[in-house]
Amino acid sequence: MTRIGSLLRWAGRVAMALTACLLAGWAGLALWFQAASPWRAPALLVCVALGLAAVMAPWMLRWRGRIWLAAGAGFLATLGWWQTLAPSHDRIWADDVDRLTWAEVDGNRLIMHNVRNFEWRSETDYIPRWETREYDLDELVSGDLFLSYWMGPAIAHTLVSFGFADGRQLVFSLEIRKERGESFSAIAGFFRQYEVVLIAADENDIIRVRTNARGETVRMYRLDMPPSALREALLGYLQEADDIRREPRFYNSLTSNCTTIVFDLARRIVPGLPLDYRLLLSGYFAEYAHDHNGLVPGHEFSELEAAGDITARALAFSGEPAGFPAAIRVGVPFLVH
Repeated sequence: MTRIGSLLRWAGRVAMALTACLLAGWAGLALWFQAASPWRAPALLVCVALGLAAVMAPWMLRWRGRIWLAAGAGFLATLGWWQTLAPSHDRIWADDVDRLTWAEVDGNRLIMHNVRNFEWRSETDYIPRWETREYDLDELVSGDLFLSYWMGPAIAHTLVSFGFADGRQLVFSLEIRKERGESFSAIAGFFRQYEVVLIAADENDIIRVRTNARGETVRMYRLDMPPSALREALLGYLQEADDIRREPRFYNSLTSNCTTIVFDLARRIVPGLPLDYRLLLSGYFAEYAHDHNGLVPGHEFSELEAAGDITARALAFSGEPAGFPAAIRVGVPFLVH
């Protein structure tokens, strides 16, 4: 029993040390990404000192209580400061996320404001255009899932494109709202570094910038959705855009990102869709959709994946912008009515 008791005490101390390490790590990263100068450096020094002391405290019986009291007070102070951080629409934004999309719906008439339609020559060389466009919701005929791979096979940016009978496509993409000169960091995305923005755009802009200007691999999959579900999903995006416009919010790399919005909207249409690791590893999200009957039926996923790689077709396209959607869809399996 003495040996078992010693092992339990040792395991308890290790558990307490690991907990202290995790809490100190979170506090340190929060201060690193969000604390303003000149307070950042001294705050980080205090955090590191208290964190190291708290990690060692389980074995420092004489000082353990005082150390934990000081470390606990420091963590609560950091947590209180963290709660004061608030998202804003009032910053100097990068050009491609400068405007918030919003919509007017009158029966079947949809008027979209601030639809992005940039002409991209490179990531830094472009002609900005924000447009107002009108659509007939009765003419909504298709939905497509796009995955743009920017960091290996497991991580992709998720976009949804709605097609209308006249051949036009309207794409929605939940993105970080970068400030001018700012770049994306997945780790910073956990620490309120970015606000979120919902972009509505032309495919010739938002798909082509990824294939042609950024060198990403993009795959497209036709969604298996009846007209009523397509309309519900589109209106869901419009509601999300309105919510963001009325109340800014922070982006979160885990809980509020380009894939979670698609999953949340899908759950409104198909309640009970299960959580899955492929919601986090978004590069495999299309496979998740296929497994739950969300993609065009009658094909193995490997076939859809191969046929859906539109990268080469996007790079080769040189026609008028209106022809881009049809050009990239050549050979992609669609629904048979």
